Amino acid sequence: METAPIYLDGFATLPLAPEARDAMLRVWEQPGNAGSPNASGERAARLIADGRAEVAALIGAAPSEIIFTAGATEANNLALLGVAQRAATQCPDRRRIIVSAIEHKAVLEPAQVLAAQGFTLSIAPVTPDGRLDLDVFAALMGEDLLLASIMLVNNETGAIQPVAEAAEYVHAAGGLIHSDAAQATGKIAVDVLDLDVDYLSLSAHKCYGPMGIGALYVAANAPKPIPLIHGGGQQDAMRPGTEPVALIAGFGAAAKAARASLDQDRRHGEALIDTLLAGLAKHQLRFRRITGDAPVVPGSAALQLVDVDADRLCVSLARDVSLSTGSACTSGQIKRSHVLEAIGFSEEMAREVVRIFCHRYLDDAAIAAAAERIALATDRSRLAAGEVRQ
Repeated sequence: METAPIYLDGFATLPLAPEARDAMLRVWEQPGNAGSPNASGERAARLIADGRAEVAALIGAAPSEIIFTAGATEANNLALLGVAQRAATQCPDRRRIIVSAIEHKAVLEPAQVLAAQGFTLSIAPVTPDGRLDLDVFAALMGEDLLLASIMLVNNETGAIQPVAEAAEYVHAAGGLIHSDAAQATGKIAVDVLDLDVDYLSLSAHKCYGPMGIGALYVAANAPKPIPLIHGGGQQDAMRPGTEPVALIAGFGAAAKAARASLDQDRRHGEALIDTLLAGLAKHQLRFRRITGDAPVVPGSAALQLVDVDADRLCVSLARDVSLSTGSACTSGQIKRSHVLEAIGFSEEMAREVVRIFCHRYLDDAAIAAAAERIALATDRSRLAAGEVRQ
C-alpha cells in the first residue's frame, strides 16, 4: 500500500477527528428527520441540539445563536448579503461596507455584489506583517457604516487579526461587525463576547470536523439576516432545509474535542513548527516567516523560501509531503495571491511563499522527515535566473 504524504496543508483542511467520525457513524446507523413526529425524529432533534450546544460552547455563545450552514462560505454570504438586505429597509442611511484586503474570497466576492447593488465598499489595508492597519481602519468609520467584516485568522499567513479592537471602532460608529473565524476556531481560544462581534462564521473541516457543514453565529441582539434560500422554515427560517444530522453530530464532537485539547494542541503545534523550522535551517535553507513577529495560530508558518519556486516545490513533493502556496490558479494562469499583494509582495516574492500548518496528529518523527524531504526537493525547485512565468 502506498504511504500517505506527510500532511502539512492544514490551512486547506484538517484530518477528521476520531470523535467526529465515530459520532457520524452512530448517527448513520439509524435514520431520522428532526421534523418527523416520531421517536426517530425526536432522536435526530436531540442530536442536533447536542451538536449545536457543543459548537456554541466552543465560541462562548448560546445554542440559540448558532445557525448551521453548508460551510463558512455560505455563512459569510449569509452574514454580508443577509444583513445588508435587512438593513436596506431598517436603516437606509447606512450604506457602507468595510472589509480587509486579506479577506477570503467568500467575503470579498459578496462585498463586491453589494457594491454592484449600490452599497459603498471600502477596503481596509494591512501592515507589512499581514495584520489589519487599525489606524487606517479607524479613519474609515462614519455615520454611514453598516457592516465591517474582519477575519480572525488569515488562511494564507496564519496571522491573528485584531478583531476585538476593530469591533470597538465599529460599534462606536453605530455599525455591525462580522468575523470569518473559519481558520481560528479549534486552533485558538475564541469567545464571541470578548471579541464583541455581531456575527461570526465557522467551518467544521477547519477544526477536525467533517466537510460540508459550517455555522453562523448571530448575536441575540443583532439584526437577523434575511435568508438566502427559502423553504421549510427550519432554524428560524434563516437557513431552511432538513438539517444534516450526522454532519452536525460530527461538528459537535469535533468542537467538544477541540475545546478539551486547546491548550495541548497549542503546545504541540508550537513544538512541531519549531522543530520543522529548525530542521529547514539545519539543511541550510534560506527562508523567512513573512508575518515577522505578528501573532499566528500555533503550528503555522507562512514561509518565503528564497530563490525557490514554491509551486514547483509543492509539485515535486506531492508524493511525500502535502504543502500548498498562496497562489490561486484561474483559467490556467497563476496569479499572485491577493493576500500577498496586500502585504506588499512583488510577483517574484509571492512565487517563493508556502503555507504550513502542523496538525494535532503529527509527531516529531514525521516533522523531521518532512524537513529533510523539503530540503532535498528545494534544489529541484530553484528559480532560474531571469525566468518569468506568464
